[in-house]
Formats: sequence, C-alpha cells, structure tokens
Amino acid sequence: MNAKRPLIAVLTGAGISTDSGIPDYRGPNGLWQRDPSAQDLVTVGPYLADPDVRRRAWLLRRDAGSLTAEPNAGHRALVELERSGLPMRVLTQNVDGLQQRAGLTPRKVLELHGTAQEVQCVDCRTVGTMAGALERVAAGEPDPACRDCGGILRPRTVMFGEALDRTVLQQADTVARSCDLFVAVGTSLQVFPVAGLPLEAVRSGARLVIVNGEPTPLDEAAAEVVREPISTALPALVRRLVEQYG
Repeated sequence: MNAKRPLIAVLTGAGISTDSGIPDYRGPNGLWQRDPSAQDLVTVGPYLADPDVRRRAWLLRRDAGSLTAEPNAGHRALVELERSGLPMRVLTQNVDGLQQRAGLTPRKVLELHGTAQEVQCVDCRTVGTMAGALERVAAGEPDPACRDCGGILRPRTVMFGEALDRTVLQQADTVARSCDLFVAVGTSLQVFPVAGLPLEAVRSGARLVIVNGEPTPLDEAAAEVVREPISTALPALVRRLVEQYG
C-alpha cells in the first residue's frame, strides 16, 4: 500500500459476532451444521408458506439473544479504526446491529442484509420493533400476526431466496470499487452478490485482507490471510493500520 491515508472498506460477516454469543450459519459449530432443517427458518418461501416454520423461527429469534448481545473486541476494534480518523466504511452481512451499538457512526455502516431489530408486515408493510414482537411470543403468541391487518410478520432482513436491495448493493459496489484496502472479516465469502465485492475491490487496485477462521474461495486473491480468532486478530490489524497511516 502507498503511504497515503487509504480508504478502508471492511466487510463483516457472522464470524465477527460469534464471540458475542450469536451463532453463525456455516461455520464448524454453525446453526446449519447442528440442524440442517434450520435453513428453512430464514428462507422466504418456507417461512411464508408454513406456519410451523414461522413458529420455529420465532422461537429461534427468542433464544438467539441477538437483542441482548453485547459488542465484542472485534466490533470495538472497528470503532477505534473510525476514531483514528482514517477514512472507512463498514459493509455488513450481519443483521444484529452490534457494530452501531459498539459506537460506530451509523452512517458509516451499510447493512447489506437489513436489520433484525425491526419487523414488518408482508401485506400492509407496517413496521414494528422486534422486541415488541418477541414480547408477544413470550406472552403466548407462537406466530404473532400484524395487529393492523392480520398479515404475516417477518424481520426486516433479506431472507434466503430474496434479492438484496438494489440501491444498497450499488452503494456497496461503489465503496468496493473506490477503496484502497478491503478487509473481509468473519465471512465465508460464499454468498453472492456480496461475495463479489472483494473481487471488485481487487480488480480496482485495492489490497485484500481476509480474516476468517476457515478457508474461503477468495483466499488466493488476498494479499494477506489471517486465521487467528477475530477478537484478537482484528484489534491487532487495526493497531497496525493506525500506526502505519494514522
């Protein structure tokens, strides 16, 4: 990299949040490894078609603890990166909101897969809080419906089987094409179109660093691959970047 202050793009996946107690999907101890049928709970077709799938999905959300999870050292490291003054943007596949809760400026975070902090009716599009919906589940409603029209409630996330919001994806592509350094953290880099963002960055001249516990399909394209735990590896990487460019 040059001695200039680089624009840093950080793509975060589920792996950055596992130390906060939120399981990933595809990792060795991921949700789908333990229960392959759980994929239906986050896939739009089965979710909308099957009340039993929705009931299981609400129990999963209730037990996942994402609303009460606390940011970990990986999230806090990215806050330190922002505070250093280095230009940066976070592109996240996560829906847990932990990066913002850690203190990162919300406008610096592009949520590629939406947010699990809110729910929306599939019919009338009314928006409510996930906390409120889970309170109804705890009170005995196994599949809470929209209180305005009786429609199905779903999280405001991009579920499997759905396309990403075109505007959000275009914004992410612009960041990838304009950055000098692209850091992929805790993501399998297997789900497109998001998995294509690091390649767009490399084609545009950026340096790619991958921090992930398992091999990814893009490891050969990376200038550096780090296999250490994210909660230690990411703070160390941020310290190195701040010392070099801050």
